[in-house]
Amino acid sequence: MESFDQFVVARIVHILAVVMWIGGVAFVTTVLIPSLRSLEQEDNRLQLFERLEGRFGFQAKITTLLTGLSGLWMLDYLNAWSRYLDPQFWWIHLMTAVWFIFTLVLFVLEPLFLHKFFHQLAEKDSDGAFKKLHIMHIVLLSISLLAIAAAMAGAHGLSF
Repeated sequence: MESFDQFVVARIVHILAVVMWIGGVAFVTTVLIPSLRSLEQEDNRLQLFERLEGRFGFQAKITTLLTGLSGLWMLDYLNAWSRYLDPQFWWIHLMTAVWFIFTLVLFVLEPLFLHKFFHQLAEKDSDGAFKKLHIMHIVLLSISLLAIAAAMAGAHGLSF
C-alpha cells in the first residue's frame, strides 16, 4: 500500500475513533447521567451507572488509543511536528490536550483512585456525586466539541 493510501487509512481510523469516543462521551453526558440523576431510588443509581459506563469505559480506552496512534502516525507522515510551534495551529494543541486529559483519566487516574473515590462519594451523597460527575462531563464534552470544530476548520484552511 502506498504511503498516501496509508495516510488516508490513518485519517479514516482517526475520525472513526473520535466519533465513537466523543459520541460516547456525548451520550454519557446528555443522556445517561441526566437519566440516572432523575431516578428516585438512589441505591440503584450507582450500580446502574457502573454497569453501563463500565462498558463504555472499555470502548473509550480502545478509541482513545486508536485516536492517539493514528494522530501520531499522521503527524509523523506529514512531518508536521513544527506545527506545535506555530500559533496558527492552536487547534492541534487543543486536540492533543483533550486526548491527553482523557488518556490520563482513563488509563491512570480512574484505575488508581477516581473510581473508588466516586464510588465512596456516591454512597455518601448520591445527588451531589452525580451532579459533580455531570458538571465534569459537561466541561470535558464542551472542550472536546470545541477541539473537533477547530480541527475541522483548521484542517480545511481556516486560520486566525
